[in-house]
Amino acid sequence: MRVDLPRRAAAEGLGTALLLATVVGSGIMGERLAGGNVAMALLANTIATGAGLVALILTFGPTSGAHFNPAVTLADATQGGLPWREVPAYILAQVGGAFVGVIVAHVMFGEAVLSASEHARGGLAQLVSEFVATFGLMAVIWGCARRRTAAVPFAVGAYITAAYWFTSSTSFANPAVTMARAASNTFAGIRPVDVPGFVIAQLLGAAAATVAFRWLVPALPAVADRVIDRREEDVTP
Repeated sequence: MRVDLPRRAAAEGLGTALLLATVVGSGIMGERLAGGNVAMALLANTIATGAGLVALILTFGPTSGAHFNPAVTLADATQGGLPWREVPAYILAQVGGAFVGVIVAHVMFGEAVLSASEHARGGLAQLVSEFVATFGLMAVIWGCARRRTAAVPFAVGAYITAAYWFTSSTSFANPAVTMARAASNTFAGIRPVDVPGFVIAQLLGAAAATVAFRWLVPALPAVADRVIDRREEDVTP
């Protein structure tokens, strides 16, 4: 049975909030414990984020699809997986939840509730990295959705874990995450001035992957519908 939109939007908001609490909180903890070793801090941040993603997608996937990402939501809508009229509710929930997650992480670690980041992440290399990171994320989602739906949470977590290390931007791959991390002057932050370039690169990467997999996997719209229907059958109102 289909879950109503308010509950699906709430699931998106709560899931995204927990994701940002994981990303920012583990970044703060990793930096504090690493004793100046940036590689160790990044490793801690990476492991927590990848593991958190798997858990959160498994938890909220049956309710909302566990997008936690406006780029994923927009891509899903273009392929018939989500009605366009529901897209604004999803994106507002994701962005709002992302900022709530940042606030929660800051409170847990005694940081200022919100603070503009000074972490520079500009330049062509960073933008290309975000394009590649988001292209790869959507490729994993579309590629697994066809025949390995149950593997999507693990594949996404594994890909983001890897992308933290093979991209110079450490793979934000998510406009909501990017905007919220601009309000965190911590290890995981990004300067507000660098946000628009990241978001544009992410949306272009998601669009490119969707076009590519629409050709590689012609049945994508039907697959998206079946995946959502299957998830909703497991949820009671």
